[in-house]
Amino acid sequence: MTFRKKAIVVAAEQFFSDSKPLPDGMYFEDGEYWVMTMEGPLRVSPGDWIITGVNGEKYPCKPDIFKQTYEPELRLD
Repeated sequence: MTFRKKAIVVAAEQFFSDSKPLPDGMYFEDGEYWVMTMEGPLRVSPGDWIITGVNGEKYPCKPDIFKQTYEPELRLD
């Protein structure tokens, strides 16, 4: 069997070490950037995307995976 991922809309912002202020849920500790996820803290590297899931949860995503998985939502405002 094969499956297609359900189409959902998520909020995301790309993180860079000069991002001010830090994205919501992120912090800097011991020389590294972290984001608090439902599974606990995960390290974030510059260029990673911080995604807010459908239940408000945060998680980091590497740029290459983000590009393969997500595309901008077309809006007809």
